[in-house]
Amino acid sequence: MNKKKILLISHNFSPEPIGIGKYNGEMLLWLANHGYDCTVITTFPYYPYWKVQAPYNNLWYKKELMYVGEGKPDLTIYRCPSYIPKDPTGKQRAVQDFSYWLSKFLMIFKLIISKKKYDLIITVAPPFHLAYLGLIFRKLKGGKLLYHIQDMQIEAARDLKFFSRKRILAGLFKVEYNILFGADYVSSISEGMIKKIKSKVNRDIVFFPNWVDTGDYFPIPDRHLLKDKWGFHSNDIVLLYSGAVGVKQGLEGILVTAEQLQQQNHKHIKFVICSSGPYNELIIEQAKRKKLSNISFLSVQVKEIFNEFLNMADLHLVLQKANAGDLVMPSKLTTILAVGGASIITASKGTSLYDMVIEQDFGYIVEPGKHKLLTELILGIKLDDSLEQKRINARNYATKYLNVDTVMDDFVGNFLS
Repeated sequence: MNKKKILLISHNFSPEPIGIGKYNGEMLLWLANHGYDCTVITTFPYYPYWKVQAPYNNLWYKKELMYVGEGKPDLTIYRCPSYIPKDPTGKQRAVQDFSYWLSKFLMIFKLIISKKKYDLIITVAPPFHLAYLGLIFRKLKGGKLLYHIQDMQIEAARDLKFFSRKRILAGLFKVEYNILFGADYVSSISEGMIKKIKSKVNRDIVFFPNWVDTGDYFPIPDRHLLKDKWGFHSNDIVLLYSGAVGVKQGLEGILVTAEQLQQQNHKHIKFVICSSGPYNELIIEQAKRKKLSNISFLSVQVKEIFNEFLNMADLHLVLQKANAGDLVMPSKLTTILAVGGASIITASKGTSLYDMVIEQDFGYIVEPGKHKLLTELILGIKLDDSLEQKRINARNYATKYLNVDTVMDDFVGNFLS
């Protein structure tokens, strides 16, 4: 029997360590390992650093082959050059999206004139309009199109004031509707996002959550002994934010809380921000101006030590602004849950994230933007049995619902059977 063939069209892919690129890479590698012939059209790895990472140079197209089994390659990657802004503002991101679309269109055209056909074409939003390349390819070569939504881009841009003109927004929503209506399958990562998508188009939306490899990420006994490796005392309370730093996260709140705790002389409470990129540099400069000695800044940790690094923290910070509350299920949360990490999560009442944290009891909730409440919450948390129970609940939720094999088996049943 011939292998089923899968084509992924997305901006982000391995070896990007976090976000959409991480999940795309793990998804295609899982499929390749399970006997599917996979092809990827993507860019050179740049996220979250906002610059192309060595040994890549972004000067021209590049083809990579990965052999999972014997014989023909199971994973073929076409990397396309694109514009990467140093200052990713709304307008610069729009230019970036256009450059992506143009460079990928040339690669799509090359595949169209080839003899190879694909059973399933996957496009991942953002950017939402990339799905038009999938629609074009399906029309000319056949197959079925899955439009997978990781982030509701237009709403996020509107709510974060990237676009203010109603005419422009109306045009974008119309383009998105055509994609939602035209795709064979539409999927998304949270129940809250699925509800919002269904309010736009009357069709079935498949729940396809982000996952975690619960074999790679797991709780380590005596985790408090790990603190010394990263320069902390065993009696320090370490609060870790590890992930992207951008306008949605609103990490300025950490600085406000850190400043309040420093003024109150709570020297044992330490913050760690682990990220990279231009927004991260702005946060570092603000911390320097405030002369905050209770915040450490680290670069993104490599996978080989990431499990240990996450286990080192007493509490994890999962932060986002109020106007992003029900649009994004934070991807970093899956790995935190797998290591049995208890989290402080900003979420507004009524959002899917808020409801999940309350129901599963794996963290603490604070209203977004309420810096004083965040400070009070941190001071009120005790390193006792109730915190340990939240950690147990987190690990149990990850193994039951977020294991990569469970999620991907459902993927195969929904889209490839």
